[in-house]
Amino acid sequence: MTPLPILYSFRRCPYAMRARWAVLEAGLLVQWREVELKAKPAAMLEVSPKGTVPVLVLADGTTVDESVDVMHWALHQADPRDLTRRHCLTQQAEIHELVTTNDGAFKHHLDRFKYTDRYPGACKDQHQQAGLAILHRWSQRIEGHEGWLLEGGCSLADIALFPFVRQWRIADPQGFDSDPGLQGIRGWLQAFLDHPGFERLMQRADPWAQGGHQPHFPADAIAVPTDQPLFHLALAEDWAQAERGGLYSISTRGLSLQQVGFIHLSWRDQVSDTFRRFYADAQEVLLLTVDPRRVLAPLRADAVPSGELFPHLYGALPVEAVTSAIPYPTD
Repeated sequence: MTPLPILYSFRRCPYAMRARWAVLEAGLLVQWREVELKAKPAAMLEVSPKGTVPVLVLADGTTVDESVDVMHWALHQADPRDLTRRHCLTQQAEIHELVTTNDGAFKHHLDRFKYTDRYPGACKDQHQQAGLAILHRWSQRIEGHEGWLLEGGCSLADIALFPFVRQWRIADPQGFDSDPGLQGIRGWLQAFLDHPGFERLMQRADPWAQGGHQPHFPADAIAVPTDQPLFHLALAEDWAQAERGGLYSISTRGLSLQQVGFIHLSWRDQVSDTFRRFYADAQEVLLLTVDPRRVLAPLRADAVPSGELFPHLYGALPVEAVTSAIPYPTD
């Protein structure tokens, strides 16, 4: 088995946060090395002397040490919600412009508003007003695009910007929450904070040490073994459509892969409970048997709210990966 990539990270760093969110979105697992900023590990400094997180070290030794590049690497492996807008050059340009403004002007003003004493000569009020002007523009975009920075739902821009907007609110919660011009961006930020993925994103780990415990991220997930079949319950009409097109893209009953971000799968002993909970009143349900060695997208077993692990496929299911499709339940 190919070794997992190594990700040096720091829990509260907004650059590291957005890199980890991309790893979550892509259904990946990485070796997780939490960094203590006052005592950065020598192993990290050897591969990235600039000494900032995140730093990603791939299995072949390649180092990726810019957060946007880590995000693009992860979403190149799998992008089930099309966060990068693969087929829309106009929206790709919008994403680039938003991230550039965030990482440049907005971060400049955020630092000097939040940590004024670190910047001799900086005027807190001036940087506050300049930062708020950017936030107001973003808020208007969000209100005009049904709750997101771009038309069509969540994008790479949203996950790249939200950790920095969160930092602004932490610096001035009263002002952020009472500003009538920030209504759109307040709801947008709260949607991230309330998302189940945020708790996973902010899981804690002790600072990494050579020879110590070697956790992975996300900590509540495991790799899916490829030597045993996986199963999925599908409505017959959805499977018939997939057979015509070659790909199955339904996450679970009534929800698409793009809406959820992965396709729900089960191990054999989980199928009957899944049927009772979600499909007992459905007509013409099929049990698909999936050969995990034939899928193209990442597989990761994630914990559901009950704590039980379920296998998830972070991309479309090729029809040829399904070895059988039979009525369920059988007589």
